Formats: sequence, C-alpha cells, structure tokens
Amino acid sequence: RIGVFLAGCATEEDRAALLKLARAVWPKANIVAGSDRDSGMAACLRDRDGIAVNAGTGSSVTGRSGCRIENAGGWGHILGDAGGAYFVSIRALRSILREYDLRRGEREFAANILRALGLNNFDELVRWAQTADKMEIASLAPVVFEAARKSDEAARQIIAAGVSALVDFTTAVSMRLQLETPEVRLMGGLFENQKFYRVAFAKALSEKIPGANVALSESPPEVGAAWLAADERLQIAKTAEPAGAVSLVSSTEEANPRSANLDRLSAREIVELFVAEEKLVDEGLRQCIDQLARAIELSAGAIGKGGRMFYVGAGTSGRLGVLDAAEIPPTFGASPDLFQGIIAGGAPALQRSIEGAEDDAHAGALAMDERGVKSEDLVIGISASGRAAFVIGALRRAREIGAQTILLTCNAKREPGGEFDLEINLKTGPEIVTGSTRLKAGTATKIALNIISTGAMTRLGRVRGNLMIDLQPTNKKLRERAVGLVSQLARCDRESARSRLERADWNLREALNEE
Repeated sequence: RIGVFLAGCATEEDRAALLKLARAVWPKANIVAGSDRDSGMAACLRDRDGIAVNAGTGSSVTGRSGCRIENAGGWGHILGDAGGAYFVSIRALRSILREYDLRRGEREFAANILRALGLNNFDELVRWAQTADKMEIASLAPVVFEAARKSDEAARQIIAAGVSALVDFTTAVSMRLQLETPEVRLMGGLFENQKFYRVAFAKALSEKIPGANVALSESPPEVGAAWLAADERLQIAKTAEPAGAVSLVSSTEEANPRSANLDRLSAREIVELFVAEEKLVDEGLRQCIDQLARAIELSAGAIGKGGRMFYVGAGTSGRLGVLDAAEIPPTFGASPDLFQGIIAGGAPALQRSIEGAEDDAHAGALAMDERGVKSEDLVIGISASGRAAFVIGALRRAREIGAQTILLTCNAKREPGGEFDLEINLKTGPEIVTGSTRLKAGTATKIALNIISTGAMTRLGRVRGNLMIDLQPTNKKLRERAVGLVSQLARCDRESARSRLERADWNLREALNEE
C-alpha cells in the first residue's frame, strides 16, 4: 500500500489525476491519494477529533468532528496562507521598504535582511524579490523572528499578525465543529523551529478557547501518510458515479447506424446527413412541449418571487448554460446575477476540456454553497447523459437547500427518477460522431434553454409584442435596433425615436413612456 498526499490536491479531479500518475509508477500497489491536509491530520490526530494547525511555508487549519471536516486558510501564498513563513517574510520585506521610502531610516532589521540574502542595497533587494519564488522568500522568516526576539517593533507586529490570523482560523473551525475543548496540534517549520511562535499562539488561543489542549504534533506528515496508507479501513481514493446513477450506456454513447460510413462520404453527403439528423432534434423538442412549458412557469415563478436561475453543467452542456445566462442581461436588461451559469472546472473549462471535472459530485454540491444558492432559486442541471456527477451533486445539494430543481437531459434510456421537481428528456438519439454530444444533443439543449429563458422573461413582462423593450443598446447595432423598436411602438419616425432615446439616456422604457 502506498500513500501519496500533495499540497493542492483538494478535489476529486485532483485525486484522480494523482492516482493516475501514481498507478503508472506502481501498477500493482493499492494507492491512497489526497492532500497534505489529510496526511497532516493523520500525523497530528490519527483518527481522533480535533484541529491541526499548520504553519510552514504556507499555513492551514483543518478540524474534524466525527465524519465532518472543516477547513480554514490554505488558499496559497497569493490569496492567503496567513501565519506561514511566506506571510511573515513578505510582510517584513514590505515593512522595511515602506520605512525606507518614508524615512530613509538605516535600521538593523533591514540590514539583517540584506545580509541574509547577500545583497548590498534596496535596489538589489527589489530585483531579487521580483524573481524569487515563495520558498526563497519564506526562508527569510528566521531573520524576522530573530529581530522580534531583539524587540524590533515592526518584526513583533508582523509575528503578532500571523498569530492572530491562525488563532482566528482555529477559533472559527472550532465553532463550526462545536468543539468546546478541542485537541489542537501544531505542525510545520515555524511551530517546530520557533518556540516563540508556539508560545504566542497557545497564549492567544487560550483567550479565545480557554479549554483548548495545545501541543506540538508528535509525528511529521510523512508518518501520517504512511498511517493512512496502512489503514485497511480506508477505501482507495477513486472517482465514482453518484449514488443512484444509472449504469446503462446512455443512448448518446451508442453508435448511429446511419453514420457508420461517415468517413467515406463526400462533403455534400455529410451535409445531407447532418440536415436529415436534425429532424430528431425537432421530434425530441416536440415530445417535451409540456415539460418545457412547465419549466417556463417554474422559472418565471422563481424570478417573480425574488429568486434567481442557475444553469449547471459540464463540458458542452455547461458551456451552453453559461452562454444562455450571458445573453440575458443585454437582451432583457436583467441584472447579471439573475441568470448564472456554472460549469464544472470553472472558467478554464469554457475554452478547454478539464479532465475529470464532470465526475466530481462534491464540487457540484460545493458550487451551490459557494455561489450562494437559496431556497427561492431555481437550479437547472444540464447533462446529455443525465449522469454527470458534478450536475447530480449540484442538484441534490440545491434540493437540500430548498431550491427547485430541473434536470435537462438527452438520454432516451434514462428513466425518470422523480428526484427532481421536473425532468426534461430530449430524446435526440445517437450522434453522427459516436458520443459527440455537442451535435444533436447540444443543438436540442441550446434550443431548450432559449425556450425556457425567453419564455420566462416574456411572462415577466420583458417583451412587448415580440420586441425586447428592456434591450441594453450598448453598441451601434443595438442602438439602431432600439431606434427601430421605439419608432414602431411609439408610431413615430426614426429621427423622433432617436431624439426620445437620447433624452432618456437610451433607456427604452423611459423613451416609450415619454408623453
């Protein structure tokens, strides 16, 4: 058995990638993979409840109570890692440069930094800092602690800020886990090598959590990794389908007999085949007219009561959701937060495939929490197969929150599960290129989303006749469209319409309401 635990390995996608690499090296081994938080917790507490506080190059706080895990910090040196060696060192560098800019002071603290780096002046220090990595910058921490021991006030303030951040994180984790007298174990180079830091942390924490039992960890993270690898109770980390997922092959993954000789067709024959296959998109949509109408009603109802719309998808499905959401503000004058698109893997997945992103049910659920989904909202999960773990995880979490949910799929073999408020199954059949759901399934999905969002906004009064009266005329083309719209609705010539719009600062409703 082998344990591999690396910094930044936080998601199922990360674990799957790490397992793949490890199995290439040790093909016959049982491998447990995870983050350095996991091995740190094991080193500090084994399987006991408590809190592990890490202050090394970076920092993190991880707590456990039963099966529940809570984290704080550990966001990396750019966004966080408060209380770690990088935090201490970069603040010291900024402090001495600020002092130099304000007072041109010759301070012992600054001289010690230059000496430690073998530099002669501040210009050299700036050039060094611009190319140094986080480990090199973090290596200055001992100089800061030495200055603090010599009563340098700036150094003491920096260390106090680090202690305060770690104490705040630890207190927050303790409160979330409802640990009144937690076992708190300290790890990482700063705590191990700087007694001053350990003592300051323990003293400050005792003021926030009087019953906390604070001590240095007896084992390094490597021992924690070995303990996790040796624990037979642990399942090997792997990517799995969410519970209840259908194991049958999706109809979108079946071979299309009508395109079996695709590679031998002429250009014209390829076009004819594509056009002929599009009739299945029309048929799939017609079979779901009632469900699509219900989706419009649910969407309009949610928005009318102050809720928002969330599209959740992976790959092509996610991109289509983001696209439809992005078009709502300019088309209907709605706030950008009214329709929101969430794609597995985040913004990078809009332009390239993110391996394993759709298989992470936890990430889907977490997205619902982090994006602030509420009970009055409506979440539409988009998955051609109806099985994408990211989507199912998001929908299940949305239901737990109390939001209404819709699952939009294109899998003829999927049976309705009754788990969500509405299921729309656009049965478009096998793709011309086997499994390429960007084709018919993608087309049908795009049309369905157009129907739902346009129908909802129309029901909410954002369309008059067939004209978008809340259009945002942000460019020349849209301004000309706005002129034509006002001219038609106000029964005036285009010049008069333009004048009305200019007086209304190009607000269509105001221009139309002008006496």
